[in-house]
Amino acid sequence: MNSPETNRPSHVGSSSEAVGSGESASTLLRLRGITKSFGAVQALQHVDLDIPAGQVTALIGDNGAGKSTLIKTISGIHPPTSGEVFWDGQEVKIHTPRDAAAIGIATVYQDLALCDNLDIVQNMFLGREVTKNGVLDELSMETTTKQTLLDLSVHTVKSVRQLVGSLSGGQRQAIAVARAVMRDSRLVILDEPTAALGVSQTANVLSLIKTLSSRGIAVIVITHNLADVFAVADNIAVMYLGNLVSQGPVSQYDTTSAVELITTGQSSSVPSQLTSTN
Repeated sequence: MNSPETNRPSHVGSSSEAVGSGESASTLLRLRGITKSFGAVQALQHVDLDIPAGQVTALIGDNGAGKSTLIKTISGIHPPTSGEVFWDGQEVKIHTPRDAAAIGIATVYQDLALCDNLDIVQNMFLGREVTKNGVLDELSMETTTKQTLLDLSVHTVKSVRQLVGSLSGGQRQAIAVARAVMRDSRLVILDEPTAALGVSQTANVLSLIKTLSSRGIAVIVITHNLADVFAVADNIAVMYLGNLVSQGPVSQYDTTSAVELITTGQSSSVPSQLTSTN
């Protein structure tokens, strides 16, 4: 690769391409030529990105590489300045978080957006409470919460009536993810999900990510932890100075090449068809 430009080969990331385990996966989300400018600052430069259905894509890059701007563009917080977004092969316009949620995109940010003074059930249904005959249907909400956590193999929570403020970091992450899944999301974006977690809590969160994938839910994981990347990802996408400089199956990368791409935008050890070209 000669430079971190984003005029990528048309065959990179095609919907029929084998990804991760070697099995073909349909493309759930496809970005083409996405740019985002804030005044004179161009935060994203012609980004092409494919997210396969039911697979984990690790979005990596140094601070300021454009990862956060990209996920906020996908999530509807920062609509793109230009470019196209395709969902299940159909072009869509995502101008607000409500637009993203309507098609099945959920984002769990680092702050998790949980209320410490409310219990797990109340957090899961916050803003979308179930009522029956004009009163809260506590039984229905509690049953749904328990089933959602069970489906995601979350077994570390003693009671769904625990205050969220009493939970560990890993448990809080699990609740935030479960809330997203409960809303019938098909793509869950996780922003630094294992940041500041201990070893056992990190293992629980990584297991949860694998569970999401096994249920056919696409996952984008933004992380600086390369050990986590190689533990759960099917695919890797690397951002560098607002450009998507490489994207491909995780089997085509190792720690050295990933670090090279993060720090310089290029790596001679990564197959050329997985990197951007002039």
